Amino acid sequence: MSTVLRTEPGTPEPTAPVPASPEPATAPAAGAHLSFTGVMRGEWIKLLSLRSTWWVLALAVALMTLFALGQSMSLDMLADSPEAAALGMIHGAEIVSGGYPLGMVTIAVLGALLITGEYSTGMIRSSLTAVPTRWPVLAAKAIALVVLTVVTSVLSLLLSSVVARSLLAGHDLVPALDDPQTWQIYGGVTYVLVVAALFALGIGTLVRSTAATVTIALTVLLLLPGFLGFITLDWVEAIVAHLPMPAAAAFVTVSDSTLTDSSDLTAWTGVLVVAAYAVVPLLAGAVVLRRRDA
Repeated sequence: MSTVLRTEPGTPEPTAPVPASPEPATAPAAGAHLSFTGVMRGEWIKLLSLRSTWWVLALAVALMTLFALGQSMSLDMLADSPEAAALGMIHGAEIVSGGYPLGMVTIAVLGALLITGEYSTGMIRSSLTAVPTRWPVLAAKAIALVVLTVVTSVLSLLLSSVVARSLLAGHDLVPALDDPQTWQIYGGVTYVLVVAALFALGIGTLVRSTAATVTIALTVLLLLPGFLGFITLDWVEAIVAHLPMPAAAAFVTVSDSTLTDSSDLTAWTGVLVVAAYAVVPLLAGAVVLRRRDA
């Protein structure tokens, strides 16, 4: 039995509902982009929100301070040894800053984590999508890293001076703040720490692996001079002289004491050689970052 639909006379015929027309999509504003200030703000937030950042910085400060304290405590034993004459040639600022190789390697770890950590979590894709030109991301990371490294170096040298002052005073080795050599040593140490951080940042951008970056940084910054130092070939000695640690000794060492490292380079040559270890990896990293898929 079929059912017939009837309508009363004068009643309008039912009509099918008209689908609502979709609202026009809003086109993105022409030329919209994330400013470099915004990129910097994002990098600061990422850098300071990680617990690893604070642990690494605290370790760098602690190692440099403890090393300065240890060297200062050994001065009494040196005064009673046959090498006591060397005590009168050493500059007090060299003792205060003597732990910079440990701080250099520690800061390099932070430089590595700053970029490789994003590759391991995949966050780098979001960063590069927000900044299609890509190089501002690396530049912002480098600036944030430099600022944080300088602050860490200043704090380390300040604490090292405080803990070592009384011990240095007993041997008349307290660094004079009106002595240009004091500021040469302190400024040189800060400069070396900055270069170590940027070196690791550049290498990390190239290899994308935290373990590989830390291994390379540890080898180049700390281990190679010791390993190659046993080889007496002229060309090997030339290579050793241009590694970061021996080159840095040209401007962070001002005395001829046997307690301090020496370098065959002049101070300004050492500055340029050390600078190359930051500039070359960063430039290579910027090129690779721009051309390679995230």
